Amino acid sequence: MTTFVPFNRDQAFLLPPDLKDWLPEDDLAHFVVAAVERVPLGSFKLAERTGGKPQYHPRLMRALLIYSYANGIFSSRRIERASYRDIGVRFVAANTHPDHDTIAEFRRGNRAAFEAAFVQVLLLARQSGLLRLGTVSIDGTKIDANASKRRSVRYDRAKQLRAKLAADIAALTARAETADAQDTDPQALPAEIARRCQPRSPGARASRPSSTKPVTGSKPRRAPRQKPSARPTRPSKPPMTPSGVGADARPNHPMTSRRRRGKATSPTRTAC
Repeated sequence: MTTFVPFNRDQAFLLPPDLKDWLPEDDLAHFVVAAVERVPLGSFKLAERTGGKPQYHPRLMRALLIYSYANGIFSSRRIERASYRDIGVRFVAANTHPDHDTIAEFRRGNRAAFEAAFVQVLLLARQSGLLRLGTVSIDGTKIDANASKRRSVRYDRAKQLRAKLAADIAALTARAETADAQDTDPQALPAEIARRCQPRSPGARASRPSSTKPVTGSKPRRAPRQKPSARPTRPSKPPMTPSGVGADARPNHPMTSRRRRGKATSPTRTAC
């Protein structure tokens, strides 16, 4: 009998998840975060604000752009979307979600400083023995650390290598600028279709206000029938006296005396 792994997309987390548990140990995001922390900020510009919404730290934005460009994500809109759906990008962004305008503004305002920091990260990758940083290839010539007594590359060769890496990084930023000029996200759905695809919560229907209009075809509910009140009782007849006349009858009434006399004086008929 075939069995399947159970799944439920509506399952809620009992505790806040740790993104490190979702990310493999050999993922490139770990190296990018560690390398960016070693590179000084340099001449990154900060927007002077006296209030309003706080801005994102340059270290976070720098690591986000380097990791995204190294994985072939150049559009600012796609980077914003990846901060929601890509585990690596979400880990580098520390579970924050800068919008596409903030990402593009940071790159344009700090382009020279960003390209210099990207070159430093690539040189750190070479010193660690990496030949590629994502989709960005690095020269395989070994470069020892600055404290090493013996260097395996000459100064002029290292200078040429820096120039080549700087040219590659400039091409990546130009590609990102071109992607932002198109201002399109191929992974985004039209607004109407996206609205229809949104799952409805179970309590959405219960929260709707009930309609006061009667349902068509249904009969109005009748009011409960009240029980009839008790019939009024008739007044009781006066008690009869032994003579057959009521107590309140007039004993000296002429009709009463005539009837009595008639009954008393009427002769009895006898058979012939």
